Amino acid sequence: MSERQADVGLIGLGAMGRPMGAHLLRTARERGVDLVVHSRRESTAAELVADGAVWAATPREVAARCDVVVTMLPDLPDLDDVLDGDDGLLAGLTRPTVLVVSSTSSPDGVRRLSRDLAGRTEGRLAVVDAPVSGGVEGAAEGTLSVMVGGADDDVARVLPWLAALGTAVHLGPIGAGQVAKACNQLIVAAATVALGEASVIAERAGLDLGRLLDLLGGGYAGSRVLEVKKSRLAAHDHTPASPARFMIKDLAFAAAEAESTGTAVEQLPVLQRVYEAITEQGLGDLDSSVVQRYVDERSA
Repeated sequence: MSERQADVGLIGLGAMGRPMGAHLLRTARERGVDLVVHSRRESTAAELVADGAVWAATPREVAARCDVVVTMLPDLPDLDDVLDGDDGLLAGLTRPTVLVVSSTSSPDGVRRLSRDLAGRTEGRLAVVDAPVSGGVEGAAEGTLSVMVGGADDDVARVLPWLAALGTAVHLGPIGAGQVAKACNQLIVAAATVALGEASVIAERAGLDLGRLLDLLGGGYAGSRVLEVKKSRLAAHDHTPASPARFMIKDLAFAAAEAESTGTAVEQLPVLQRVYEAITEQGLGDLDSSVVQRYVDERSA
């Protein structure tokens, strides 16, 4: 009888991690293995565990059972807390394992992490970076864009799992996924700022904003950003979904990559100033669409 395959792990069960876990759980069942989950608060795993996932009290327990571990954490410092210590993931390694970093992080930071972990584990722990785009909606629907960087063999091991989350594309060596995400965030930030400014102009000119945004969606101005944000803009609803302050970090990664590649950018510094000003005014915890409110108040 052949030995049972190793399980798959998921660490980080926030707004994105929980719905991603539901798709990983479905794929795990199809492959005859378990989804092993861990987060800081066990309560966040309750729904997944009720559906059949296995709770692990420590990252060490995840590593002991899994040869692929997906992490959905805010950034690399949060991952350090998961890796190290007596109960850390590194302490539980029992086989060659691939660590999937799905946070939006520095490309150079991920490259350094990959080299460091390969050295510390004598090559037993490889890193693949796989940040995602599509928001909570895409995570729930399984339609995320997954931007993958890493060595061919390592990526081949994790692609079946990442494909469960949406469309996963291998874009190059380690760090390539993070470069792609930085480019993605540059485009998203530009579109969101443009929508905020256009919304204020239109309303002040007496237009029905909801009808205008519906109309624009069918033309060249149409985009996934417009589709997701238009109801928020029409209702001036900026309750948190993707906090505006996160754009500061994301755009800083884009700026660093622009500098390292010798790319002269015009729009990026403007977008950085906008989101820094939004955060300085105490609006950073609201949704990124709060740029509409920022422009309106600034124009009073």
